Amino acid sequence: MKALILAVAVSLLCSFILTPLTIRVVHKLHYGQYIRQDGPKSHLLKRGTPTLGGVAIIASTVLGWLASVIYRNVSYGMVPSTSAILVLCSMVAFGGLGFVDDFLKVRKKRNLGLTVHAKLIGQFIIASVWAVLAVLLPTNSPFPTANMSIAWIEHPWIRLDFAGRVLGVILFIIWMNFLFAAWTNAINLTDGLDGLASGTSIAAFCALGLIAFWQNYHQAGSHAEGMQYAVSDPQDLAIIAACVVAACFGFLWFNTNPAEIFMGDTGSLALGGLFAAMSVQMHIELLAVVIGGLFVIETCSDVIQVGVFHFFHKRVFKMAPLHHHFELSGWQENTTVVRFWMIEALFAAAGVVLFYLDWLIRSGQLG
Repeated sequence: MKALILAVAVSLLCSFILTPLTIRVVHKLHYGQYIRQDGPKSHLLKRGTPTLGGVAIIASTVLGWLASVIYRNVSYGMVPSTSAILVLCSMVAFGGLGFVDDFLKVRKKRNLGLTVHAKLIGQFIIASVWAVLAVLLPTNSPFPTANMSIAWIEHPWIRLDFAGRVLGVILFIIWMNFLFAAWTNAINLTDGLDGLASGTSIAAFCALGLIAFWQNYHQAGSHAEGMQYAVSDPQDLAIIAACVVAACFGFLWFNTNPAEIFMGDTGSLALGGLFAAMSVQMHIELLAVVIGGLFVIETCSDVIQVGVFHFFHKRVFKMAPLHHHFELSGWQENTTVVRFWMIEALFAAAGVVLFYLDWLIRSGQLG
């Protein structure tokens, strides 16, 4: 608990220090956001607002976790866990991809950075390398391959024969490419209003942190036996989730309307990559769809809009993603943001409740 409190305090402090520092640096370099011309006209006033704020979120999260690592190493001789390193690598790697995209936008002075193909290739490489590392790296779980899971397969991979393992690795790589692409783009699409992505991310990672804390507390109990595997290093995952919440909270202070800085693709891709990686490490990939329900709705609205327009040349929404539809329907930006925060908080709470009910059923405490 002391390590958790220390990590949160360091992440929060770093966020409050690094975010305004990032604002000053970006202002000095004239790296401001460029706004799409076909969006709500009120957004044109945001042109030139500093971007790349995701750098502060990533750095604050990593520094908070490192503080907990140092404390636990000095106090208990503990070393960083494989799971923690893996999920943080996903955050840093996708954040780096987003940074390149943001940097190209400000250098080209337009709202287009990496091409779609370049971004997809980058996501494919990161996801595939991550999946291979998750298979190869050792864990603290009773099962050597606990890092590798596919949502609908609930038995240890170690029990498969050689051909089954090869097929499992291939499926796992495909599965991780899908998850990383889905969640990075989902949070990226949600990042369209001041404070929207950071506020909703706080709710989502609060839920992940609570679940990881519960998994750590009951690691040797009936839940692990019922799932036929044990989650590797849930304590570290709970600390990382808490660090993200603290980092986003500090960033949100400067990101609320009118925003002094945007997280950019650097932040949204980093958060999406981390969310996907943590859901896999915690073996809650399907439950994550509920926890991140608002991100799913935002993505579906965009897919529906594009699909219907492509086939029928009609618009379902005034503009996609969904938050822009409500803006153009007359909702004020702050109203839209706060209501979306509330919706995501309900989804996150529902995810935690479903996890608890599942635990009660698997442990035999609920018929």
